[in-house]
Amino acid sequence: MSGIRISSLVKQWDDVRAVDDVSFDVPQGRLTVLLGPSGCGKSTILRMIAGLEDASAGEILIDGRDVTHEDPSRRGVSMVFQSYALFPHLSVRENILFGLKVRRVPAAEQEKRLAEAAGMVGLEELLDRKPANLSGGQRQRVALSRTIVANQPVCLMDEPLSNLDAKLRAEMRDEICALQRKLALTMVYVTHDQIEAMSMADQVVLLKDGQVEQTGTPSDLYEMPRTIFAAGFLGMPPMNVLRIDQVSGSGMPKGSVPRAAPGWMLGIRPEHIRIADKGLPVEVASTDYMGAETVLRLRHADQVVMARIHGRPQVVAGDRLKIAWAADEVHVFDETGTRRGSPDT
Repeated sequence: MSGIRISSLVKQWDDVRAVDDVSFDVPQGRLTVLLGPSGCGKSTILRMIAGLEDASAGEILIDGRDVTHEDPSRRGVSMVFQSYALFPHLSVRENILFGLKVRRVPAAEQEKRLAEAAGMVGLEELLDRKPANLSGGQRQRVALSRTIVANQPVCLMDEPLSNLDAKLRAEMRDEICALQRKLALTMVYVTHDQIEAMSMADQVVLLKDGQVEQTGTPSDLYEMPRTIFAAGFLGMPPMNVLRIDQVSGSGMPKGSVPRAAPGWMLGIRPEHIRIADKGLPVEVASTDYMGAETVLRLRHADQVVMARIHGRPQVVAGDRLKIAWAADEVHVFDETGTRRGSPDT
């Protein structure tokens, strides 16, 4: 099995630096998600690990071996693309076995691996079909089967579920995680979807503008965001970030608004906000009833506050009310947007 080490990785195109001095480790046998908005460099990093893009600087080590300038076929990785990359004129069987035939794997071994892979993802009855006769989920299973039969210790996935509907994405997330654990793969998974990252990852590498913003477990990033960007990228709705000077002295319970220097910000998750008799005065801008909870869009001065309230509170747009939160749920960020009081700062 193989772990991955990325050290000071850079990708430069003329005057554009798409990946800027990125370093992180992918633990052996674990699932690491590269998360971030479009254009942050996550797919470029994945392609450099695979050898599909040349690194401008830095090192890529797989199982302790420097593969930075190694041919892709010698890196010991398999890859699942967003587009599935299936041959339309070949059957499911032929698509799955294509790579093994190119590498001249004996026919008996091919059939053995095919049977195992098809059984794992439920393709036994579809082996003679062409990709045009498959659903999106079935095509993704074919792409996964190619990874399984390749028998490589490292698997790279580039937004593999983005073409599927929400229900099927949830099912495929479970299948990918189950396969990763069963095969003990070292997996690097690229997505811009925070739900995929939070539900699948052992480790998340959050990227912004080609640089690593924060690395840690999903709970690390959610509960202890290192920056305002990290706080706002994770969470649905994202963390509220309010100017401390605009909420202090507004009737909030003692300790719920910390003392701070000018320009510092207060962060509070929407689920930690409650309607109270005493607290921050707000006006209800809109309500979104979700069944088990209601999301309120509130306004205080020129600041928007999102609150997730259990059940269905009896409020409508235009109502004026007060909100509060516990002092131990508060996050504080300085004028640079960096968390204060965090072990990382």
